[in-house]
Amino acid sequence: MEPRPNENLPIIGITMGDPAGIGAEVIVKALADPEIRQLGRFIIFGMNEAITYVADMAEVDVFWWRDQHEHIQPYTHRVVVADYDEFNILTTDLRTSSKQGGMISYQFLLDAVDAWKRNLIHALVTGPISKISWQLAGIKYPGHTEFLAEQFRTKRVTMMFAADKLKVALATIHIPLMDVRNRFTIGCVFQPIDLMNQALTEWFGIARPKIGVCGLNPHASDAGRFGDEEERIIKPAITMAREAGIDVEGPFPADTLFLQAVNGKYDGIVAMYHDQGLIPVKLLAFDSSVNLTLGLPLARTSVDHGTAFDIVGKNQANPGSMKQAIKLACQIASTQLQKAPAQRKMTWY
Repeated sequence: MEPRPNENLPIIGITMGDPAGIGAEVIVKALADPEIRQLGRFIIFGMNEAITYVADMAEVDVFWWRDQHEHIQPYTHRVVVADYDEFNILTTDLRTSSKQGGMISYQFLLDAVDAWKRNLIHALVTGPISKISWQLAGIKYPGHTEFLAEQFRTKRVTMMFAADKLKVALATIHIPLMDVRNRFTIGCVFQPIDLMNQALTEWFGIARPKIGVCGLNPHASDAGRFGDEEERIIKPAITMAREAGIDVEGPFPADTLFLQAVNGKYDGIVAMYHDQGLIPVKLLAFDSSVNLTLGLPLARTSVDHGTAFDIVGKNQANPGSMKQAIKLACQIASTQLQKAPAQRKMTWY
């Protein structure tokens, strides 16, 4: 048994994601780093068979304690795998989306959220899922963000991505591009400005963040030549945010705004739709950017990549994004514990 860890360290739940993807590999490689393990205590919601397999392939010695997921409790071990041994990895359709993969990854997530509600974890890191697998399994949610919003009964959730020099929040997320205009409101632009400002202040320690807002249309509509959404929707949202005391500017053409943020002019950017924000993030920090969900009582981070079925079993997965996701989850959870240490205090056996 490992020495009793410092009780002030946060307990982080980590879901393995789709069992046919690279979730197990990036988790093992990330936590194999002693510096990462020193940041907290960890409960992995996954399949010990898959985790052991990738560890052997990567020549990583076992550093975790195994327990059946039905018995999850407070642990003195630094890392615990809450094992779903009722699932056999050999029965899944490896390296592809599948109904079974969707059901299994969804169960990991359900149980991790339940663990938070039972005060067993402080924060959550999610491994990559296959949205096709979820669809095949009949799961109604297009992704983690929508599921978590419903679980915690909150209507104000925002997807944010954090890279080294770039932090981006999205006004709209998993909807078809042609539907963006029909769902585009002042509220959906104000919300990410407001929640991002709060996150940059409370989680990243920026006393007064400066936020830039993208336009929706080319050249931010060029004074109405290419649309009127900037005038009708984005500018009123910015005015609301300024009246709330937020330092925000825009709307600006997206093709130049991201460069200004990287050069230090802005602490965060609000993009209007998914790919407008994600293309620059992944171009600059594909292996190290982190996905955060703002607006939840639960601090949740995630890798900013998919299941990568094409490299499963080849020991080629880069754990950089998982490492950063774990670091950020530990940072946020530690900050929250320092502010309200009794609120999420764990009971030790």
